[in-house]
Amino acid sequence: MDFSSVDPGWSRVLAPMGGQLATIDGFLDDERAEGQGWLPEESAVLRVFQAPFEDVRVLIVGQDPYPTPGHAVGLAFAADRAVRPLPRSLSNIYRELHDDLGIAPVDHGDLGAWQRQGVLLLNRVLTVRAGAAGSHRGHGWEAVTAHAIQALAARPKPLVAVLWGKDAASVAPLLGGTPMIVSPHPSPLSARRGFFGSRPFSRTNAALRAQGAATVDWRVDA
Repeated sequence: MDFSSVDPGWSRVLAPMGGQLATIDGFLDDERAEGQGWLPEESAVLRVFQAPFEDVRVLIVGQDPYPTPGHAVGLAFAADRAVRPLPRSLSNIYRELHDDLGIAPVDHGDLGAWQRQGVLLLNRVLTVRAGAAGSHRGHGWEAVTAHAIQALAARPKPLVAVLWGKDAASVAPLLGGTPMIVSPHPSPLSARRGFFGSRPFSRTNAALRAQGAATVDWRVDA
């Protein structure tokens, strides 16, 4: 894994997980040696930790990267800007964004504009075997992301957590008194069971205002 671009604040937070990260690195090397490709590209595995730790004000938790080659970019729910058609989960997120705030959907999956505003798009598991969703669960990432979530919740700073799906909801005990917006996952299998109509974007901004923090401009760059 490439640690060179990780934010110094995140480097300090993740330092106690050095042994765990080394174990994961070994597992990924073994996967490659066995001819099992994994995603995202190695340079993007830790992309979520490039944005400053101290600037995070919204935590959005997902499951694991898209297993389709070329889709995953190291940020939960985001996709490479060239991907067409968009992943269905992301299309549903854009639909809810429009219904909630009237923001028109864009035709790409680059959510870097959110990241630059302090929105941490964190999957519970940061890698996946190509073509096999959930294949890297139970190999150590859960401990790393749990540690990261606890560190965010422990800061004396405004934070709102958006938990989409059962994997995301499982981290609720790690968040202490952090305001949480919980709903089903935006995937086609569950979006109609409560994700649509959950208004996560306006509710997040309301929770930020209640903490005296600036709101997020949820528009995605065209």
